[in-house]
Amino acid sequence: MEASPVSKEWQLKWILLGLTLPLYILDQWSKFWVVANFPEPDPGKFSAGVERPVIEGFFNLVRVHNQGVAFGFGNGSDWAPVVFLAVPIIALVLITLGLKNNFFFGNWGKVAVGLLLCGIFGNLTDRLIQGSRLSYMEGAPLWDRLKAGYVVDFLDFTIPLVNYRWPSFNVADSCICVAAALLFFSGLKADLQKKEPS
Repeated sequence: MEASPVSKEWQLKWILLGLTLPLYILDQWSKFWVVANFPEPDPGKFSAGVERPVIEGFFNLVRVHNQGVAFGFGNGSDWAPVVFLAVPIIALVLITLGLKNNFFFGNWGKVAVGLLLCGIFGNLTDRLIQGSRLSYMEGAPLWDRLKAGYVVDFLDFTIPLVNYRWPSFNVADSCICVAAALLFFSGLKADLQKKEPS
C-alpha cells in the first residue's frame, strides 16, 4: 500500500511576494484614493459624514479616521496614538518568535503570517503617514503629527436582517481577520493530526 503523498511546504518568501505585497499595495492605494476623494473631517472629528452608496442599504464607501483599534475603541483618547504605534512592533516580534518556534502550522499557517504582516504594515503605514497629511497639521512638530496619525477605514456595511451597521474597516483589517481564522483552523488541524493513531 502506497503512503499518502506529503504535501509540499510553501516557502514564506513566495507568500510574501505573491500575497502580502499585492494586498499591501491594494490596501494603501485604496486608502489614498479615499483620502483624495472624500472630505477631511474637522479637527477632533472622525468623519465628515459623507457616504457614497455602492449597494443601497447594504454597502457604502466612507472616510473614517480610526486612532484606536477594532470598532474605534480608543478613538479620541490621548493614549491611543502612542500605544497603537507600539502594538505593531510587539506583534512583529511575536510573529518572528512564532516562525522560529514553528508555531504557525503548515501552509495555511504561513498564509496567515502573510496576511497578518499585510494587516500590520498596512495600518502602521497609516499611523505614521496620514496624520502628517491632515491640512491642519501642516508645519506641526513631528511628534504632534504622529499623535494625529490614524487608520483610514472606508468599507461600510449594514447587516440587513438585523439592520446593524458594522463598524467601518479596510483591506488590512480584513487580512487580519482572515489570518486569525486561518491560524485557528490550522492549529486545530495540527492538533487533530497529533491525536491520530500512527
